[in-house]
Amino acid sequence: MKTVILAGGFGTRLGEETVSKPKPMVEIGGKPILWHVMSGYAAHGLKEFVVALGYKGEVIKRWFLDYHALSSDISVDLRTGNIVKEGPKSEDWQVHLVDTGQDVMTGGRLLRLKSRLVGGRFCLTYGDGVSDVDVTKLLAFHEKHGKIATITAVRPPARFGGLVFDGDRIAEFTEKPQVGEGWINGGFMVFEPKVFDYLHGDPTILEADALEALARDGELMAYRHESFWQCMDTVRDLKLLEGFWQSGKIPWTLRAKGEGNAQ
Repeated sequence: MKTVILAGGFGTRLGEETVSKPKPMVEIGGKPILWHVMSGYAAHGLKEFVVALGYKGEVIKRWFLDYHALSSDISVDLRTGNIVKEGPKSEDWQVHLVDTGQDVMTGGRLLRLKSRLVGGRFCLTYGDGVSDVDVTKLLAFHEKHGKIATITAVRPPARFGGLVFDGDRIAEFTEKPQVGEGWINGGFMVFEPKVFDYLHGDPTILEADALEALARDGELMAYRHESFWQCMDTVRDLKLLEGFWQSGKIPWTLRAKGEGNAQ
C-alpha cells in the first residue's frame, strides 16, 4: 500500500525557517520532519511513499538524492576516482517525488497523483505533523467500516495555561489539558479510489471540498486517536518538538505493529 504525503505548502508562519526550504524539510533532531512522518508509517510496514511536491520541491528532491551517500562512510580513490560507500544500511523505502505544482490546492495535488495510485486504497497525511497513531489499527478500522474515507481525529495540544483566581491572586496555575479541546482532523487518512470522484481539478481543497462532500454523503469516518499528535505550524511548535527530541523522550516514535495506544 502506498502512502501519499502532502509536502507542497509554503509554511509562512515558520518565518525564516521556510525562506530557503519547504516546511516538511524543517529539521527536528537533525532530520526533516518529513523523515519523521515517513518513519512512523515504515514502522507499520508501509514503506512506499508518493510525496506531492510544490513550494521549493527541488530541496526535497536534493535531500533524497544525497541521502544514501551522506548516510554512509565514503572511501575515495583519488587516482582512479572510484568511490566505495560503507556503513549502516539506509532505510528500505521507495520514495516517489512528484512535482504537483506551485499553487495547486491539496485536493488538486492528490488528483494529479491519480495515475500513480492505481490498485486500491492508500494512506495520506501531511508533511508537517507527527503522531504515535497506530497505523495498523487505523487500517483495520477503515477495512471494517467499508466507507470511502477515514480521517484520524485528534485533540490539539493546548497552547495556554489555565488560571484559577482567588480575588486577584492566582490560586492555581495548570497547563490546560489536551482533552479540553475539541476534535480536529489530524491527517493520517485512508482513502479508497472512489475519493477521486470528489476531486475536480487544481482548485479543489481536499478538506473544504472533498471531505465535506464525503461527510454529506455518509462516506467519511473518524478514527479517534487519544494519544500524542503535534503539528508544526509555528516556531513555538518547532521548539516544542525539538525539545522532545533533545530530552530523549520522543512521543511520536512508534511502537511495533499492533502496539499503538489509540482507541
